[in-house]
Amino acid sequence: MNQQISSYFCPTRIIMGNESYRRLSDFISEFGTSKVFMAVDAALLKTAFVNDIFEMLKAADVDYSVFSEIEPDPSADSVEKALEISRALDAGLVLAVGGGSTIDVAKAVAIVSTNGGRIHDYEGIEKFSIPPLPLIAIPTTAGTGSEVSGSCVITDTVRGLKMSIRHASLNPARIAILDPLALRTVPPSVACHSGLDAFVHAFESFISRNANPFTDAVNIEAIRLISSNLRQLVANPENNDAALSMLCGSALAGMAFGQTGLGNVHCMARFIGARYHLPHGLSNALCLPVVAKFNMIANPAKYAAVARAMGCNVEGLRTLDAARLAVEAIEDLCDDLGIPRHLESIGLKEEHIPELAELCYGAGYNKWNPRTTSVKDFVALFKQAF
Repeated sequence: MNQQISSYFCPTRIIMGNESYRRLSDFISEFGTSKVFMAVDAALLKTAFVNDIFEMLKAADVDYSVFSEIEPDPSADSVEKALEISRALDAGLVLAVGGGSTIDVAKAVAIVSTNGGRIHDYEGIEKFSIPPLPLIAIPTTAGTGSEVSGSCVITDTVRGLKMSIRHASLNPARIAILDPLALRTVPPSVACHSGLDAFVHAFESFISRNANPFTDAVNIEAIRLISSNLRQLVANPENNDAALSMLCGSALAGMAFGQTGLGNVHCMARFIGARYHLPHGLSNALCLPVVAKFNMIANPAKYAAVARAMGCNVEGLRTLDAARLAVEAIEDLCDDLGIPRHLESIGLKEEHIPELAELCYGAGYNKWNPRTTSVKDFVALFKQAF
């Protein structure tokens, strides 16, 4: 058990279940406002799910405005455009219907609406103190866990970097609605990549140096839910049981990883995703097998628990042998979902590896990753994945 001082906190009220979104107008009324700014994924605007939400808001006499110009890595410019629409309405509440990017824009609008200035002013940890506008989030992908996490990520296109705005108590949504019907329009590739992103959140948070008994409890359940339902959801987006399990698994991981930090998978994915313009979840999936194998010797007992959660029979095995089953189970999961085994297939150039390794080492993930990793180690990891 980690002997350093740590904590666990999640302020979000979570509503889950089939057709739970139909209670939305009741939740809005709790905040005493009739003016709602909506951030909506553009791909969802003409879906029956979102149109039903529009009709519910009209029936409840809610005055709402919609912003949907949201990029995969949302920019500060998008936040400014969204903020103008929200201010014109004088919104008292923010509603997000979409994936992590949509929820992040909604969070940014909520923060600046009450604290003033620009979202750039709040880059870092707890740089604002006034509670944002209340946020209700309905995630339509099971991946980022942004609805319950204390961070949002917005791209500063001028500086060419991603700003992380973090506040454990003020940044999560006030209410998160986890409805499996929200996942029905997700393409299989998006379900796959976002689901593996959620798995990596749970896995890396579980083996983090900063893990504690509370994060362990939510992460191991997240690992179980995701590993036993992701294949089914990718195969059939109308599988409500799998969809709800994935939403819950993603949210559980989201409750933990912001408090424990992540590891080498996210570190490597961060830089190959930026260099080769890959979806974040795919970047993670490409790096996951080699990093899982590399980190195994740092905490075999945790790996044995992962193997058990992923359905492996570890009865009577030595801890190290059980740990190896976790690595095999992770490789099987990626193979079953069609994740390429080689970074070369997505355009990585071998001559870029030394530079990527230096960037990874300089990013400082050794404070979270269970196995201390040198530049030489990162070079070896990239070459193994190449």
